Amino acid sequence: MKKYLIIALAFFALSACNRQQDLALKSADKDYILKIANEKFEKKKWKDALSLYERLSNLVAGTDDAPNVVYNSAYANYYDKNYKLAGHQFKNFSVTFPQDARAEDAAYMSALCYYEGSMDYNLDQTSTDLAINELQNFLNNYPNSERSKNINELIDELTYKLEFKAYENAKQYYKMADYKAASTAFENVLDDFPSTKLRTKIYDYMLKSKYELAVNSVYALKKDRIENGLSFTKQIEREVPGTENAKTATELKNKLAKEKEVFAELEKKVEARNKEMKEKMQEAEATINLEKDKRDASKLQRDSAVLATPTPAATFEIKK
Repeated sequence: MKKYLIIALAFFALSACNRQQDLALKSADKDYILKIANEKFEKKKWKDALSLYERLSNLVAGTDDAPNVVYNSAYANYYDKNYKLAGHQFKNFSVTFPQDARAEDAAYMSALCYYEGSMDYNLDQTSTDLAINELQNFLNNYPNSERSKNINELIDELTYKLEFKAYENAKQYYKMADYKAASTAFENVLDDFPSTKLRTKIYDYMLKSKYELAVNSVYALKKDRIENGLSFTKQIEREVPGTENAKTATELKNKLAKEKEVFAELEKKVEARNKEMKEKMQEAEATINLEKDKRDASKLQRDSAVLATPTPAATFEIKK
């Protein structure tokens, strides 16, 4: 019996709440709507509160109640995970009411909403770039804020997301054995994020990419690519001595040095072969030219003989 009584009371309470919500939505009494909206907000009924705050937007415009409506609406959207709309409302509050004691909090929450709206690293990162800009704007506008440390941590987190996406994209080229594209992509990651936490992994892939590119290169590009790989291995040995990267660099440097020796021998053979082919072509060309000269001389001799032979006298038959 007690169980049914509780259910009944809950039903009546819900019905009363729904009736109260309907009355507020249909009412033209600003104060009544605001009272119910604030009650819904306090009870964390975000969707109900938002529908009433939306109803109030025009009714409170230009009044002392306007800041509270905008501020509470922003928080209700934030808690309801409508981050894009909440971010816009918080930003609007901080710009419209800069003298309000809550302006800094609104600016912070605006930046936080953009942070919450950042997509996973494997998706489009336009939202992440926008979030970093908004967080940085907060630091610029409130350099002495107690929230600065947290903001910097959020910026670092988002920046790492961009770094990781660029790193993963470069790694895909390596997995596809497109070592030239991989090497270039990893170099771009280092250029774009010089303080990246992924430098060790990037160096490892760059070393292997340059090595594979040199070893599997076509003849015309092999020498330059071997030299490029050797130069990079030496750079790593100097830059991070005693590390796993340096150890890998030394191993690949030795392999590339041997590859260079093998290629040098091949280069000598190719040069010798090319020289031989060139000489044979020159000999063949000389033979062809000699035969041509002989034919030309013979023709000239024949033509001269024809010119030197007198034309026979004309003979006429005498008719009787």
